[in-house]
Amino acid sequence: MPQTPNPDTLFPLANIERLCFLKNLIQNPNIIVGDYTYYDDFEDVRNFEKNVKYHFEFTGDKLVIGKFCMIASGVEFIMNGANHLAEAVSTYPFAIFGGNWSHAMDGKEYPVKRDTVIGNDVWIGYRAALMPGVHIGDGAIIGSYSVVTKDVAPYTIVGGNPAREIRRRFSEERIERLLELRWWDWPVEEISRKVHLLTGNDTDAL
Repeated sequence: MPQTPNPDTLFPLANIERLCFLKNLIQNPNIIVGDYTYYDDFEDVRNFEKNVKYHFEFTGDKLVIGKFCMIASGVEFIMNGANHLAEAVSTYPFAIFGGNWSHAMDGKEYPVKRDTVIGNDVWIGYRAALMPGVHIGDGAIIGSYSVVTKDVAPYTIVGGNPAREIRRRFSEERIERLLELRWWDWPVEEISRKVHLLTGNDTDAL
């Protein structure tokens, strides 16, 4: 009898190590990944954490990725550690170099946006880049080479630099219904029973 894929397996496809269930690879406690989200890399899946840029422990921001997401090779997440003083006369980080400059940031703080949050069932295309603090809604699709600077609504396809809405995947009524169903939170046995419906387009049948 066929078995349900095990979300705790690092490499779910036999003899293929370019695709992994991502949560089993992550070492950084500030990166949180849901079950069945996979990452595909042309070279080495361990590149994923290398592509989470400027993610410094002292900043404390998190990258949160939901369940059943699909993340292509070369996707980059730019985190809050990349921020400078955009409203100051100079954006240069004098204080980090010490010496006479060590007190340049006294009484000031570098700007910090929210955690970066990716919903469930999100597809992020090849070499896309996500800027600090963006929130990507459930069911969204991020086109290859996109630079995402703003939040993306659920079940919306975006692309370009900066990424702009191309279209909604479904009607507003259908999107609301899917967000209510939250199929990714069902027991895996229920998902397995209805997997043929999840690959179809009859929302009512779910």
